[in-house]
Amino acid sequence: MNMCLIIGATLSAVVAILHIGCIAFGAKWYRFFGAGEEMAVLAEQGSLRPTLITSIIVIVLATFSLYALSGAGFINKVPFLRLGLCFITFIYIFRGLVGFYFVTNPLGRTPQFWWWSSSICLAFGLIHLYGLKETWSSI
Repeated sequence: MNMCLIIGATLSAVVAILHIGCIAFGAKWYRFFGAGEEMAVLAEQGSLRPTLITSIIVIVLATFSLYALSGAGFINKVPFLRLGLCFITFIYIFRGLVGFYFVTNPLGRTPQFWWWSSSICLAFGLIHLYGLKETWSSI
């Protein structure tokens, strides 16, 4: 089993659960995790928009976790496994690198949000990249 991909799957799953916490606990969680004041206010107003956006993120992260578990050999192979893991790795690394631009141009979020979230995404991407490299020939 590929430990890097298992770690990557676990990290994606934890972040998905934290996003579910935002849906469940509302504005306070959106603010704490830096989703922006607009999302927090919409949550306070009972708007479905934050829930829908966050639910899509949860589904994406859960899918990332599923693919990493499959690539690790922990569960059966999912369709387009190699392509999926390449895409997931690219997305995490791309989001990590591009997000650093927004530290100086935060677009309604704090520079700290962009720094931390970009660092986390980049780390997740590098973990996936190493795991993908280790398992490439067997997937």
